[in-house]
Amino acid sequence: MSILNTLHRVGMLERASLFHKLNVARSITCSLARLSENSKEQNISEEGTNALNTKLIITRKQVSVETSIKYMISDAYKQTYGNNPVWKLYRRNHKGALPPKKTREMCIRGNVICGNPCPLCRDEYLVLDYKNIKLLEQFINAYNGDTISYTKTGICQKKYKDLLVELARAKDYGTITFDVPIRQYDYSEWQPKH
Repeated sequence: MSILNTLHRVGMLERASLFHKLNVARSITCSLARLSENSKEQNISEEGTNALNTKLIITRKQVSVETSIKYMISDAYKQTYGNNPVWKLYRRNHKGALPPKKTREMCIRGNVICGNPCPLCRDEYLVLDYKNIKLLEQFINAYNGDTISYTKTGICQKKYKDLLVELARAKDYGTITFDVPIRQYDYSEWQPKH
C-alpha cells in the first residue's frame, strides 16, 4: 500500500506541476522490507515536505512464483482487490476526453516507473507464470476462452506480450484448460402445441 500511496502522490504532484516546489536532492525508494512503521507514518504526515525526484526510482526485489501464488490466496490480496480481477478498478490517466487506442509500451524502464503504472506493474507480487493459474484466469474471457484485450484490462504492451506467452505455456502444460459448458435445453418449450 505504501507504493500505491507514493505513486498516487507523485501523480498528483505531476498533474499540479508542483515539482519545482520540492527539494530534488532526495528520492523515495520504495522497499517494503526496509520501511518501519514509524517511517511510514512520518512519510504520510509530511506529504508537503517530503522530497521527490521528477522520476520515481524503485528498487524492486524479485518475487518468486511460489510467493505470488501464496499472495493470491492471502488476506492481503482479498483486502486489496476483493473478489474483482486485478484490472477491474484500474483507470489510466490520459489527456483529453478520449483515451488512447493503445496502452503504453512499458511502465518500468530500468528502475524508473511511470506515474500511473498498469495493474500488473504496480503490484510486485503479481507474477505472470504458467503455474500462477489464479492470476492468468483473470485475463481469460469466461464465455469463449479468448484473452481479454489490453484496451479493457489496461495493462501495458510488455506485460500483455508476457501474458500471451504465459497463457500459451499454461495451455501447453495443461494447467489451464477451457471447455465450453454444455447447456441442457428443454425441447418441450419449442415443440408445437396442438
